[in-house]
Amino acid sequence: MTNTAPQPKTQPSLDSLINLVDADMKRVNQVIIDNMHSEVALIPQLATHLVAAGGKRMRPMLTLAAARLCGYGDGPHAVDLAACVEFIHTATLLHDDVVDESQLRRGQASANALFGNEASVLVGDFLFARAFVVMVKTGSLRVLDILAQASAVIAEGEVLQLSTANDMGTTEEAYLEVITAKTAALFGAASQIGAVIANRSAEDEEALRLYGIYLGTAFQLIDDVLDYSAHQATLGKTVGDDFRDGKVTLPVIISYTKGDDEEKAFWRRCMEDQDFKDGDLDRAQTLIRKYDALDASMDRAREYGQMAIDTLARFEDGAIKDAMIEAVEFCISRPY
Repeated sequence: MTNTAPQPKTQPSLDSLINLVDADMKRVNQVIIDNMHSEVALIPQLATHLVAAGGKRMRPMLTLAAARLCGYGDGPHAVDLAACVEFIHTATLLHDDVVDESQLRRGQASANALFGNEASVLVGDFLFARAFVVMVKTGSLRVLDILAQASAVIAEGEVLQLSTANDMGTTEEAYLEVITAKTAALFGAASQIGAVIANRSAEDEEALRLYGIYLGTAFQLIDDVLDYSAHQATLGKTVGDDFRDGKVTLPVIISYTKGDDEEKAFWRRCMEDQDFKDGDLDRAQTLIRKYDALDASMDRAREYGQMAIDTLARFEDGAIKDAMIEAVEFCISRPY
């Protein structure tokens, strides 16, 4: 009998999900382009910059995938709602980058770096408005309610993050509250509306909402890990941005909690006083490694990832479900 060596496990990717929804995503992109038209030249100019910057487009893909999982593969509204989700996400990115004074987005100059803060904020407002124009065309008050509520929660999350920034008294619970609102809420809404337009049960709606919430939480946890571990070329933004902005993320909370008095004083000087010296980022990374804060944060992301996968148990097995599970695994293992 021939012994067959076990095949190495392939790296999770979004390829399966991308391939399954590719035709619909092309239609989503066309809806986005059609709704970016404006007689005010700067609006389509800035919007075109955002489209060209690319990105994984995970949130609209989740809407399309959830709709398919619920048997709504070729229905009339999934594409429009996926575009709405991307409009909302892009608007929040524009506002985020202004608040954070970010210079890079997806490895390219951010919109505010190129066009200025005022234009970025106002075009963000334009995209929010466009999202609701397209949304209303679906005629679903339930969808309108879900995405409106998600938009409000995202804004609350941004404000809440301002209140926890530069505060080393921030707890893990407060941090999770911020990322649930700021990031996970839109993942949850994007997934939930797939069940809504398919007229599925309240239980299916809730399962997909939780899938998105748990996936979004894991996604943000990994983002916060990468800020202290990735290389800039793969991260797509400046490494250490969160540190310089005084964002108290889980790796910092863990390292601070376990640190001695001198190490705690270092974190307070940097994060609260914003008093930086040469080598501070290197020292922050050293302390985070010393207390295994990245591994602990990764473990927490894996926990949320498993919870996301578990929510799909009630749905029929098949290619789309497998792709949604792999999307979770990709988010946890991604290098950027």
